[in-house]
Amino acid sequence: MQGRPVESYPRLAPEVERGEPRRITVVGEDVLHRRCREVTEFGTAGLAKLIDDMFATNQVAEGAGLAANQVDVDLQLFVWDITDEWGVRHVGHIANPALEDVSVDDRRLVEEAEGCLSVPGPYRMVPRLDRAVVRGRDKDGNPLVIEGRGYFARCLQHETDHLHGRLYLDRLAQRERKAALREMQDSQDKVFARRAATAKRLGK
Repeated sequence: MQGRPVESYPRLAPEVERGEPRRITVVGEDVLHRRCREVTEFGTAGLAKLIDDMFATNQVAEGAGLAANQVDVDLQLFVWDITDEWGVRHVGHIANPALEDVSVDDRRLVEEAEGCLSVPGPYRMVPRLDRAVVRGRDKDGNPLVIEGRGYFARCLQHETDHLHGRLYLDRLAQRERKAALREMQDSQDKVFARRAATAKRLGK
């Protein structure tokens, strides 16, 4: 939890219980394609509510992580709730994240399938570093350092990209990007229906 081990954690994060799902923005909407504003006010009820709602939205959409601009909020903030390939669950949020440069010894690129809640449906192979370190602040303004490897490292890089106005599609060749967008058009209605069913099952 927030980069610190805990003895146990509920299946549904407390933020999910408190939060309400919001509409997820889709590729092409302006808020997804520009750099987000820094969070400047910490410890507010509004910021806490946003984080709760982002966790609820991520749960309903069966996501690994979610950036604020994916719920149409222009702030440098993202949340995550994922289990990595070693069976370790990671849950947390971070504001104003900055990826650190990874040392040459740790610079191993791994190409794996990657998707996005704002690109409903398609997955494509995207190379990412196998290790990531991100620095930022929690909702109360306390400094955070989060380190991830494997799938979690991919998540940290993917979500930080979002806050710079970048989608995984932007890392693809033009032909592959167009194919992914066509696939999205064919599959998004099924994805939206599945999200609605999950929200109903969770009472959201």
